[in-house]
Amino acid sequence: MKATEPSQAGRRGPYAKSADRRRTIVTAAHAVFAARGYRSGSLQEVADRVGMSQTSLLHYFPTKRELLLAVLTWRDSISGDGAVLPDPEESLVDAVIRQARFNEDIPGVIELYTVLCAESVTDDHPGRQFFIDRFARLRISYAEAFMRMAQEGRLRPGVDPQRAAASLIALWDGIQTQWLFAPDSIDMAGSLRDYLRLIILPE
Repeated sequence: MKATEPSQAGRRGPYAKSADRRRTIVTAAHAVFAARGYRSGSLQEVADRVGMSQTSLLHYFPTKRELLLAVLTWRDSISGDGAVLPDPEESLVDAVIRQARFNEDIPGVIELYTVLCAESVTDDHPGRQFFIDRFARLRISYAEAFMRMAQEGRLRPGVDPQRAAASLIALWDGIQTQWLFAPDSIDMAGSLRDYLRLIILPE
């Protein structure tokens, strides 16, 4: 928008301010849910972090469930949803290693994912369907990548693409949990690279 259009800027002002406030609330909720989980993290604690009343917070997010889904969506917007990007210049190994290293550098992203994923196994957790859909999407994405490798003769004999996809997700989630307890001792990217080298033949 040009600086010579103050009337349009003025009209957009309230909307921009509302969007900024929503982002501030989501960022605060991200920190609360990462540290305390969805069930223990309260809306009051989120409101306190942004300096507003709980009533005011509910104006932007009427329910705690809506806030949780906004946090999960925001998390994927900054770290990616883990699916293999259709970039012909980047191999699956390079994409996985890049994402693992990127996640390490974003405060709270791995904590939030690990805590909420574990909580969501309960039937009534509002994030359950989010993670069901996420895992299904990842399995399909990785399996397709492994199937392409098999067709190109680059997957080791006997490796099943679907099982390899599920195993990659399991390793990634598990190594992240270990990293949270001992970040100086666990090499997430290296562990993922080692697994992929076991099932993918060198070019």
